[in-house]
Amino acid sequence: MIKSITTWLEKHAVAPAYSGWVLAGITICFFGAAVNTMAGWLYVISGVSSALLILSAILPPRSLIGLTVKRLPISAISAGDELKVEMEIHNEGKQSVNLVKIADILPFVLGEPVQQAIETIAPQSSHRWSYYYPTQRRGLYRWNTLELASAAPLGLFWCRRQRQQQTSAMVYPQVLKLSHCPLVDEMGREDSLRGDPSGTPIHTATEGLTRSLRPYRMGDPIRLIHWRTSARYAELRVRELEIVTSGQEIMIALDCSSNWSEENFEQAVIASASLYFYAQRQQMQAQLWTASTGLIKGERQVLETLAKINISEDNNNPPPTSYPVIWLTKNPITLSSLPSGSRWVLWQDSPSSEAKILLKQDMPGIVITKERSLQAELQKSLTT
Repeated sequence: MIKSITTWLEKHAVAPAYSGWVLAGITICFFGAAVNTMAGWLYVISGVSSALLILSAILPPRSLIGLTVKRLPISAISAGDELKVEMEIHNEGKQSVNLVKIADILPFVLGEPVQQAIETIAPQSSHRWSYYYPTQRRGLYRWNTLELASAAPLGLFWCRRQRQQQTSAMVYPQVLKLSHCPLVDEMGREDSLRGDPSGTPIHTATEGLTRSLRPYRMGDPIRLIHWRTSARYAELRVRELEIVTSGQEIMIALDCSSNWSEENFEQAVIASASLYFYAQRQQMQAQLWTASTGLIKGERQVLETLAKINISEDNNNPPPTSYPVIWLTKNPITLSSLPSGSRWVLWQDSPSSEAKILLKQDMPGIVITKERSLQAELQKSLTT
């Protein structure tokens, strides 16, 4: 009760600090003694103390009147990195402002407010304040409240004034660095063998500039082996060429309608981003599907969509049925309706006999377990 009253007074007027309460008590005592004894010096002391109290109650709010705050844009980051938050506090007054405390009121999902003390802001000048804040989860975070507080110059009364300055921070999901991924590799290989609708086979380019060398994987053409480097490292190394004419398409679909647990859904979002960027690195034409956005592509658009996505989104777009997809889901029942040639990633809290019955023999996939890391799970062989 007392704390709420003090907070209200600080935001709308001024609230006495501990020293202010002490001085007010001493002033009352001196004034009472002066009334009883009619001693002039006691009246002087109580009068001077009262003047100090009045002065210290007027000056803090006046010092904050001329302060304005401007936020600078926040660059997008990935989960696990630190947000860099910057702002400028400008003193539009004709006198210096001393001993100001500024607090950035962050969303409660991010954490506690960040505070900083500023010693002096010269008249008609600005003070830039920046800080770094760690992030743990992806998301789009918005907040707009800043608090300026001061008890200058005597420290007997505190006042706080809020400034509304909206800002937002985009935290992308983490992207795992996959060295290989049978889920994408085998699907891309099948697409290459299947060819385009006209019946012409699709092949990866076998000539052009060498972009990089990587370890040999089962199914790689023998003609792409770089024999000199293989002899140097005592293992087969394959050339990745700059020119790719495959035209392979990989569609990654995230099922948001299932009854996800929060932990599993966050893993599914990370897996979606990781599969998309792995397919991009393999020179495949990757696309992402969600119920709210439909099919999208482009690195930034995909990352922003996955940063903002939530469980149980509105199903505004039907799942793709014309082409095979990589289906990420919690519900094994949805696997029976996937297009032929699709792949799946299934999150299961515990082994389910229902899931085993519904899994098609011609549609392999991955069952995610808690025993291994997500990166290891996405790199393991497919389950049929």
